[in-house]
Amino acid sequence: MATSTVMELKEEVPLWIGDQPVITSTTRTISIPYDGTPVATVCEADESALERAVAAAEEGAKAMAALTLYERAEILDRMRALLARDAEEFARLIASESGKPIREARTEVDRGQQTLLASADAARGLHGEVVPMDAGPAGKGRWGITVREPLGIVAAITPFNFPLNLGLHKIGPALAAGNSVIHKPSENTPLTALRFASLTHEAGLPRGAYNVVTGDGEKVGDWLVRNDRLAMITFTGSIPVGEQIRAHAGLRRVTLELGNNSSLIVEPDADLDFIVPRAVTGSFAHSGQVCVSVQNIYLHEVIAGEFIRRFVEGARALKIGHPLDDSTEVSSMIDVDQARRVEQWINEARGAGARVLAGGVRRGATIEPTVLDDVLPHLPISCQEAFGPVVSLHRYTHLEDAIERVNSGNYGLQVGLCTQNLQTAFRAARALHYGGVIVNDVPAYRADHMPYGGARHSGIGREGPRYAIEEMTELKLICWRA
Repeated sequence: MATSTVMELKEEVPLWIGDQPVITSTTRTISIPYDGTPVATVCEADESALERAVAAAEEGAKAMAALTLYERAEILDRMRALLARDAEEFARLIASESGKPIREARTEVDRGQQTLLASADAARGLHGEVVPMDAGPAGKGRWGITVREPLGIVAAITPFNFPLNLGLHKIGPALAAGNSVIHKPSENTPLTALRFASLTHEAGLPRGAYNVVTGDGEKVGDWLVRNDRLAMITFTGSIPVGEQIRAHAGLRRVTLELGNNSSLIVEPDADLDFIVPRAVTGSFAHSGQVCVSVQNIYLHEVIAGEFIRRFVEGARALKIGHPLDDSTEVSSMIDVDQARRVEQWINEARGAGARVLAGGVRRGATIEPTVLDDVLPHLPISCQEAFGPVVSLHRYTHLEDAIERVNSGNYGLQVGLCTQNLQTAFRAARALHYGGVIVNDVPAYRADHMPYGGARHSGIGREGPRYAIEEMTELKLICWRA
């Protein structure tokens, strides 16, 4: 039974600074991307609010550093329990502001709970090691240990596509490590972060440990990046913005997740009964607006025909509709401008000889799930990050040729490879220049506790709570003469 597609319009939503709501004079209306229905009016940060947030975060950092690992973990556990309690409310917020189908939004909330769980576990397990000082002649009579200490204030700048879980992948580890956080969510999807802020208050997080400032990325985000009172910037978004952040960060810590042009390689012995449905989901979930969405599929010529027949059928069968309707499988992109960009790329490929096997039609911010064949490799739809519901198909005879094609681009986040041959899998995995090689599944696979991050232009650093904490702490050596 479908849920109501009407969401009650909220009153003006304030910022969250120093454990308090903060009203500003500048506001933005947040609407459902699918049909433009207003959802809420949100305050946006001015310079005074940003200065207030930094001052609050400085006090929050002191309070977090003073907590024991057990106390940090307990707070994160309480956050997880509260998120589970309010799961449906969060799912409806996510679906409304991002346009993500409600069934996918519920999955995101479930994953957010897992990210908080992994963060709590990482807090409890945060440790250093004994350094064998006497392994060298100068170390005789000395002992050494390492400890991990928090950095201070972490600026978390997050995108629209996973307004809860991508935020928690930065917030959870930062708090587990004993830092405070200033969170700048996407200007398109600030509601989830602001609602989560009230949850952190209920969970007993110290005052100033989590602050949310909203607004335009070029203004608010740039102000945060240039403020040297912030010890670290962790960002998920585009390559140009990532390059600007790194240029302005100086010697401060930076973690960047900058997207991908995700490919799936399918060998002749692949299990098509499993991988075709997974490829449909991995290509068109959230209208392809996932950093590791399948964008290019390389098919061995032996199985290409059968794979394409099944894949096209699957793409055409997806139900397009309102994001708050339980039966919807594909809704819209984040806004009309992005949908027009994808439409232009599709038309450019079509004009260069590509065949449209499914989709290719835009209605407002919605692009029908699109499958292209015979796409020239130099076209944007093939070699750049489409970030939309479009897949290009390619055929190959020798695996080495497919690997060479997949490695030829600038991105290197995750890639998928399907084969039942273990030797082939390991050989290809070593040859693929990516941060993650997903064997016998799509590159869109992610477990929230695993190390996640890219090579080449896909970014620097790793997420996954245990791995993110390494980026968010300072390693200190304590050495003494016995």
